[in-house]
Amino acid sequence: MKTSWPIRLVRALFFAFSVFIGMAIAMGLDQEAWKGAVSGAVFMGLLLVLDAIFVQFTLRDFSHATLGLAVGLFCAWLITRVGVFQLAYFQNHADGEALQNVVEICVYGTFAFFGVTFALRSDRDQFAFLIPYVRFRRDGSEGEPMLLDVNAVVDARLPGVFATGFLSGAVVVPRCVLDELQRLSDSTEPAETLRGKRGLEMMEKLRARPEMQVSIHEDGAGATDVPLETRLVTLARELNARLLTNDDNLAKVARLRGITVLSFRELAAALNPELGVGDELRLALTKPGKDKNQAVGYLPDGAMIVVNNASAQIGQTVDVVVSGTLPTSAGRLVFAEIKPAS
Repeated sequence: MKTSWPIRLVRALFFAFSVFIGMAIAMGLDQEAWKGAVSGAVFMGLLLVLDAIFVQFTLRDFSHATLGLAVGLFCAWLITRVGVFQLAYFQNHADGEALQNVVEICVYGTFAFFGVTFALRSDRDQFAFLIPYVRFRRDGSEGEPMLLDVNAVVDARLPGVFATGFLSGAVVVPRCVLDELQRLSDSTEPAETLRGKRGLEMMEKLRARPEMQVSIHEDGAGATDVPLETRLVTLARELNARLLTNDDNLAKVARLRGITVLSFRELAAALNPELGVGDELRLALTKPGKDKNQAVGYLPDGAMIVVNNASAQIGQTVDVVVSGTLPTSAGRLVFAEIKPAS
């Protein structure tokens, strides 16, 4: 993973500070300064190794682990205060005090371990159950972020919709979505390759817009054993984010878990005109109908309009009046008549 320059700067400053402190301690103990410098450098080297190991460990994970550690230690403290060590076994044992210390260390270590592991496996709602009056949510004035899945990223309409201003808020793209786009781009299937490259191009266009706040979320990048859809739903709950997707099944699962879902497909369906008898519109007649003297035109959403007595106007754009509608398995079928000249 590429390291940003502020982190490299912090590492360099702390390395120099460790070397300086090591030299100061060595000189204070009447030792040679170079020994202290080496000791400080080794100490900082160990910290850098640990930092590399914990590269996927985020501040959220750290806060969860800290709270879990506190809960575990508190439970261990309660257990050691209920009078267990006042039993005759500990009081009469020759090494009772030493045995008591060993048992206490084991109890504290056990509960601390399970407190941290349980906390790291818990989501925000479980923490809210533990602390009912504390909600780990973003400030309401900041607005809910918008989480994008693969289907939304590869949609060519995405930059245009954001440009209209109908969608607002910070845009979050999980690292697992970028990994999936890269996998598609490197695929041997031409269709998948085209889809992956289009998704990466959409990301570049979004990040190039100065008014857009696009961030990459690193959480869950290595959880390859968990389905992508499950990771997206879990991450949306953790971030209190809206989920932008065109996947109907993913949208249903997300809504069942209380997540706000945005869908271009549903938006387009909502914007389709609901035509009724007597409505007027201009329509391009493109081909003849099944019956004699009929002509056919199409609405932007693909709905077919059959215009009676209009075969002579095929290839023209005319004003028509809706005379009736018929729902079919393929969609709406609308019948119309040429609008009489006024």
